[in-house]
Amino acid sequence: MKKIGFKSVFPLIVLALISIVAIFIPAEGVNLEQAGINSADVAWILVASTLVFLMTPGLSFFYGGMVNRKNVISTMLQSFIATGLISVIWVVVGFSLAFGESVNGFIGNPATFFFFSGVAPGEPWSLAPTIPLLLFALFQMKFAVITPALVVGAVAERIRFTAYILFMVLFSLLVYAPIAHWTWHPDGILFKLGVLDFAGGTVVHISAGCAALAGALILKRRKDHIQKKSIQPANIPFVLLGTGLLWFGWFGFNAGSALGANGLAASAFATTNTATAAAGLGWILFDAARGRKPSALGFCIGAVVGMVAITPAAGFVGIPHSMFIGLIASIVSNLFVHWKSRSTIDDTLDVFPCHGVGGIVGMLLTGVFASSVVNAAISDGWWYGNIDLFKNQLLGMLLVVGYSFCMSWLIFKAINLVYPLRVSAEEEELGLDVSQHDEKYLEGQMLIDRKGRLKQDEPAFTEEKQYI
Repeated sequence: MKKIGFKSVFPLIVLALISIVAIFIPAEGVNLEQAGINSADVAWILVASTLVFLMTPGLSFFYGGMVNRKNVISTMLQSFIATGLISVIWVVVGFSLAFGESVNGFIGNPATFFFFSGVAPGEPWSLAPTIPLLLFALFQMKFAVITPALVVGAVAERIRFTAYILFMVLFSLLVYAPIAHWTWHPDGILFKLGVLDFAGGTVVHISAGCAALAGALILKRRKDHIQKKSIQPANIPFVLLGTGLLWFGWFGFNAGSALGANGLAASAFATTNTATAAAGLGWILFDAARGRKPSALGFCIGAVVGMVAITPAAGFVGIPHSMFIGLIASIVSNLFVHWKSRSTIDDTLDVFPCHGVGGIVGMLLTGVFASSVVNAAISDGWWYGNIDLFKNQLLGMLLVVGYSFCMSWLIFKAINLVYPLRVSAEEEELGLDVSQHDEKYLEGQMLIDRKGRLKQDEPAFTEEKQYI
């Protein structure tokens, strides 16, 4: 049996201490008599919150299907564990840091909603006056959950599980929460500047994409990447399933960000679907134009890029413009993926080209195509003669890119000083499923060769075999 040291029990001690503190926090109930609460809006945001939650399991399948089969479980767990970890952090202090009383427009006061104190009976959020504050906090929690989970794709197949847990904690507190505060709090520096981000182009995708790039650079290249070995995806059907779950959940992500059951939600729903469809088609058609065969993987990646790009714009642009945004984002991201494949950067699942670049394209094109006809609360974009909005979007994008990359770089470096980020060469060769979790993908699964013969528990997996 492995010797148990302090490092092994420390996380449990921390969780136990948090739970002990929690029992001394007074219980509170939702104030059902608050004026202005709309039952239809409450019902829709409850559904939307559930849809956004579904995106994280969807992301797990999406990522898990693309890695080497010896790293499927570890990659999926590194994403999925965020549902537990970030949910606890959000209740304790995350919501306060993002939406608490503003401290100079940079961060929220951690004491404002400490352990969700005052959230249940609190007055509705100023920008969501028709739903309880508690529901708004839970909806925002799902955004906080998926953001660090996105970063996994860049460091997959070589990062230690414990090290990544530490990264998610620090990223959520030091990167996600401040950027969410800047962008979505009425006193936030980007909000006051007039930067538009309907559902998380900067807060979620650019921040995660830049953190992913920092992680990939610090963890350096995998052995297979250095040797230029072709790594076949473990399970393309997993990728298709993950894409479907993401697409389904993204309607809650974007349409839910209207924070009500209204016409703006319907508009965001339509732009989300249109951009996603155009981007998926654009990716495989662009591949075909370059002499490649259209692939399931290509359509799925393109569709996700479209979802990313329309996220900041979903409630600000018209439906026809969303098609253009999706197409342009897919082509630009495709080119970045091609460039990255020729470089020495080992971003395992192209998180920066897809989420970072896709988010940047979406943010900038929001500044171009935003329309006060679609959303009366905003000013028109550059397409309608107002270049100031585009300038604001550009400035906001640059600030988030710089902050997220630099802070994430420091977080990865700091963790590596106290705990090795990367697994050993032997553990990498064995695979993280076994070395980190003592589990095996395909264990007990039946395989079939081209002659139709069944084989049970094969240790090797050749190109002649397929899944049943």
